[in-house]
Amino acid sequence: MGSYFPIQRVSRLKNQKLAQEIYKSAYITGDFLLRSGQRSKEYFDKYRFESQPHLLRAIAKEMVPLLPKDIDGLAGLEVGGIPIATALSLETGLPLCFVRKKAKEYGTCQFAEGFAVKGLRLCIIEDVVTSGGQVILSTEDLRKEGALISQVLCVIDREQGGREKLEAVDLTLTSLFTMTDLKSAGA
Repeated sequence: MGSYFPIQRVSRLKNQKLAQEIYKSAYITGDFLLRSGQRSKEYFDKYRFESQPHLLRAIAKEMVPLLPKDIDGLAGLEVGGIPIATALSLETGLPLCFVRKKAKEYGTCQFAEGFAVKGLRLCIIEDVVTSGGQVILSTEDLRKEGALISQVLCVIDREQGGREKLEAVDLTLTSLFTMTDLKSAGA
C-alpha cells in the first residue's frame, strides 16, 4: 500500500454535466428529517445516483483526482459511502475497508471490515455530509484502532456546518460538489 498519484483539482466546469445529471436524478422536495435531526424542504437522495452505474462510475472518475496522494487505503462509511468507496477502489486499485456504524454482534464483531487499519493512512469516503456527525463518530472509532485519518472525501457537502465540525476534530473535508453547485447546475 502507498502513494499512487499526485493530487489534482477537478475543474468545476468539467463537472457541470455530471452536476446536472446528479441534480436531475437525485434532487427532490418535500419535508425530510435529516440524520442530524434537522428538517429540510429539499433533499438529494443519494441512492438515486449511487444505484445508477453510469453515474456512480462518473462520480468515482471525477473524485479520483481529489484523493490525497499519501493514503494507504479508503474507509467507506455505512451505507452510502460504501458504493462510492468501492467505485473509487476499482478506479485506483486502493484497498478499502467497510466501516459500520457500530460493531456487529456476531462473527468477527468488528466495525471495520476488510483489513487491519492500525498504522494506515486512510481517507474517509462518504456520500453526503450535513453535520459531519457520523464521520466524526466513525473517525473516532478508526483512530482508536490506530488508523491515521485527516482527510474526508464526499460527493455532496450540504453546507450546513459539517465542514467546520470536521475541522474541529482535525479533519479536512473535500467535496466533489456542494449543495450550491448542484442547485446552480439544476437551475
